[in-house]
Formats: sequence, C-alpha cells, structure tokens
Amino acid sequence: MAYAPGVTPAKWAGIWAERLPGVQLSLISVPAADVVEVLRGGGADAGFVRLPVDRDGLSVIPLYVETTVVVVPKDHAVTAADEVTVADLADDEVFHPLDDVLEWTARPGLPAFERPPTTADAIRLVAAGTGLVLLPQSLARLHHRKDLTFRPVTDAPQSQVALAWPTDRTTDQVEDFIGIVRGRTANSSRGRTPATPPEKPTERSAQQPSQRQARKPQGGSGRRSAPSSRGRSGKGGTGGKKGRRSR
Repeated sequence: MAYAPGVTPAKWAGIWAERLPGVQLSLISVPAADVVEVLRGGGADAGFVRLPVDRDGLSVIPLYVETTVVVVPKDHAVTAADEVTVADLADDEVFHPLDDVLEWTARPGLPAFERPPTTADAIRLVAAGTGLVLLPQSLARLHHRKDLTFRPVTDAPQSQVALAWPTDRTTDQVEDFIGIVRGRTANSSRGRTPATPPEKPTERSAQQPSQRQARKPQGGSGRRSAPSSRGRSGKGGTGGKKGRRSR
C-alpha cells in the first residue's frame, strides 16, 4: 500500500491487522507526484493519492478534503489571528515548491526568490525568515518545527485525498481494503462473500423417492374402486325392491 506524505493510513492498517492477521500489509511512503506511477508499474496494489491525478486505467474513491494552512515563523503577524485569507498574505513572499499538491489559479502573495525542490526545503526557508508557504494541514504537521506555526487559510484551494488502484488488478485483497476504508464491518453483506458449496442431500430427502414407491397400492392400478351397491337399501337406493305400480 503506497501513500503520499501527510496521509496517515495507520487506522486502516490497524483494522486490516485485526481482520486479516495472516496477510501482511506493507506501507510504502512515496512522493505525491509518484504514487500513480508506482501503481501503474506494479510497485503497490493500491495507494493513497492527492487529487487531481490522471485517472486513466485507475479506479479512484475520494475520501476526505484537507484544510489548507499557511506556515509562518512564530513571531509573524499572522499568528495574531485564528485564521486568515489569501488577501492577508498579499505583502508576503510565498514559496511555491516544485512538489506543491495544491492547484492554484493565481498564486498567493509575492513571488519568492526561488522555487524550492521540495516541501521540506520550503519549510527550512520559512524557518530562515525568508518567506511563507501554504500546505495541506497534514503536511504542516508532518514537517512541524518548534520555531514555526500555522494558521488556516479559509479561501485557499484544498487538497483531497483518495484511494486509487489499477482497475485491471482489483484483487480480493484490494476489495478487502476498500471495504475497510469505506467503513464496512467484518460481516458486511457488501464485502466479499465466499462461494457457497452445494447443499448435500439430507437423509430424509434421500429416502423420499423410495417412500413414495412404498405407498403405492399393490396388485392394482392404484385407482380407488367404486363402492359396491350390494345390500344397499333405503330410499333412492338402486339395490332395493321395485315399488308396486299404481293402477
């Protein structure tokens, strides 16, 4: 199972260990831009990606959307507010790392003097007091430093995390993991169900044909005979004496 930095699959991995203790689940941290390539190359059966991605040949289940934050030095003016907007950063230099996972129509703030290769590099530059950087909150926590803090940016684009896997390699184990991620219980009817073996005939059902044969009347065709009219008497009877004819 591949996952982009900042995504924490530990909860789902724990459920997997409880339900399928005999099947090892290996977690591989992969740069966000490389997860899809790893999946298509067979390096992982499934992975947690940050949308948008090229979905050609992939099945994708969107999971959750992250809050975007701005990472700043602890003495920055931004820390006076609980949350900020993009306009509040108009006079600050903002780094745009090459591995940025946010989709911007217009980049916030002033262009920084360089584009750091990675988010980790951008964090180090922010700590040096040379600018700010906007990230999904999970990445800000991943790169936490004591001399930095962050604040939510209410109108910034957000990062959405999704589970993806090659459509033509949807194995039973992938189906099991999909069920866990979607919150299905171990006994959910929507999960995988083993094939039901054919039902064996019971002793009673095996004896029914012979029992039916034994019940057939012997020595005849099995039809019930009409009752005999001999000795029948009374009005309307056909076996009594004829009455006298009136003159």
